[in-house]
Amino acid sequence: MSLITPTSSWVSEEHQMFAEMANRFMQDELVPNIERWTENGVVDRAFWRKAGDMGLMAGAITEEHGGVGGGMGFDALTMYAQTSHGDSGWGYAIQSIVIHYITAYGSEDQKLKWLPKLASGEMVGALAMTEPGTGSDVQSIRTTAEKNGNSYCLNGSKIFITNGQSADLILVAAKTDKTQGSKGVSLVAVETQGADGFRKGRNLKKLGMKSNDTAELFFEDVKVPMTNLIGAEEGQGFYQMMRQLPWERLTIAIGALGAIDFAIAETVKYTQERKAFGQRVMDFQNTRFKLAECKTKAEVLRSFVNDCIARLEAGTLDASTASMAKYWGSEVQNEIMHECLQLFGGYGFMMEYPIARLYADARVQMIYGGTNEIMKELIARSLDT
Repeated sequence: MSLITPTSSWVSEEHQMFAEMANRFMQDELVPNIERWTENGVVDRAFWRKAGDMGLMAGAITEEHGGVGGGMGFDALTMYAQTSHGDSGWGYAIQSIVIHYITAYGSEDQKLKWLPKLASGEMVGALAMTEPGTGSDVQSIRTTAEKNGNSYCLNGSKIFITNGQSADLILVAAKTDKTQGSKGVSLVAVETQGADGFRKGRNLKKLGMKSNDTAELFFEDVKVPMTNLIGAEEGQGFYQMMRQLPWERLTIAIGALGAIDFAIAETVKYTQERKAFGQRVMDFQNTRFKLAECKTKAEVLRSFVNDCIARLEAGTLDASTASMAKYWGSEVQNEIMHECLQLFGGYGFMMEYPIARLYADARVQMIYGGTNEIMKELIARSLDT
């Protein structure tokens, strides 16, 4: 199983070495802990630090900011290594998104202050956009950041926040001007340690992705230094989010591919070992045809994802193409999880088999990062010009 193909134009020898290292790390440090993290509802902080020590979160950060100075392809390899080993709980995808917001729009002081800690795992990042009454419509957020001397006074709440319990640094989408609609939205970074008025709600109980800590966050007159504004001026938040959403949506497609590869491998192994009516389940034509369909869909997705990564590295990945990757990747992921679970029969319904967890984890892929219905609308707009 590999994200990389023989025709992956973005791949260098360094990428190949990095992928091998990431896979070894996931096998040794991630796989033995998945079940325990799922029960505990959170990934150990020690794992974040170990990943940081290995440089798994530093690939696309410049050397002067604590990274290795590579491109975003390294981030893609880390995400694929994680999900292709059967895990979707470690919140590195969000960590990467936070890193790229700061890289793209942060001041030099902000980069020097936060990027080394995010790369090392000393800090865990979160992105707080979604609110109880606002999902994909980020223009309608109600959280406010009002000036008060040299600080912002932050008020509001956010929900479904990945890494919500663990986060040390949260990029919060808030209205700095309530009269300007989308042009009044800004991103403000909140360091959670010692932030008076900041409160984390309970760790939310979810259908899947149970090892990821997902929380509701509350801000009640939280004072945030004005130097924590992301970007040179207020009102750039909506623009920044729209510019970064293609990467967020591509991460969902990358994660989908890794989970698909793991599911197919597990299902092939099971059907080769399991017998029914005197023969292997793999020997039934239906099994073979279903797996052939799944493998074909996986390879088509792999080619598309690789093309998107190449475009990303070249700076040409547009919003509609990223929306296609997110929509198609998550749809195919759910289709394949359905088919693979069916081939496990009754055992597929038992949580002791990874396919049950993968099936549950897949469902949210069609919702977060913008629902697939929103993705279709964005794709349609690119046609109707």
